[in-house]
Amino acid sequence: MAGPLYGLDIETDTSENGLDPAVAAVISVAVVSDTDEWVLEGDESSLLLRLDLLLRELEPGVLVTWNGAAFDMPFLADRARRNGIELGLSLRHDPTILSRNEPLAGHPGSYRASWYGHRHLDGYRVFRSDAGAVLRLPCGLKPMAKFVGLDPVEVDRENIHLLTDHERQAYVASDARVTLELVQRRWETAKRAIDASPTI
Repeated sequence: MAGPLYGLDIETDTSENGLDPAVAAVISVAVVSDTDEWVLEGDESSLLLRLDLLLRELEPGVLVTWNGAAFDMPFLADRARRNGIELGLSLRHDPTILSRNEPLAGHPGSYRASWYGHRHLDGYRVFRSDAGAVLRLPCGLKPMAKFVGLDPVEVDRENIHLLTDHERQAYVASDARVTLELVQRRWETAKRAIDASPTI
């Protein structure tokens, strides 16, 4: 048994380049389960410390992201290093995880991850490997969610910094919840893609 599933999503400061962890801070993180929702914001150091504490205290399970192997997990690791914070996050580069996009700035590619007792599952990789390939569907979170009848919150992704607090919180929580629901719907297939715990 994998334990509880937790959807996790981050939003970054898009006022400069929200895709580069060298310049963009993490401004919002959502963690959701079937029964609970946590949206963390504020000073980046405090946000990262609260996220780490939350994940340390939650029952060990599986952190479910959408493209987290290439973006969310290494981005969080980079920002923690820049803030002098040690997280319970472990990453191991895996060159067998192929990507159609350039890797995150400063990184060689995608990673296997764990965070304390939680293992990681990248839902994007699951859908891209079969549904996307067979049906020739775009495997972005929003297109895939809408394809299966979900109604994700949508905003201008390049202007996250212009959203109100309420809009940003609703957006990050929606992404985490939709990610979780997509993976739950494909659980018998998706569970085979859970990362083995990294050795470092």
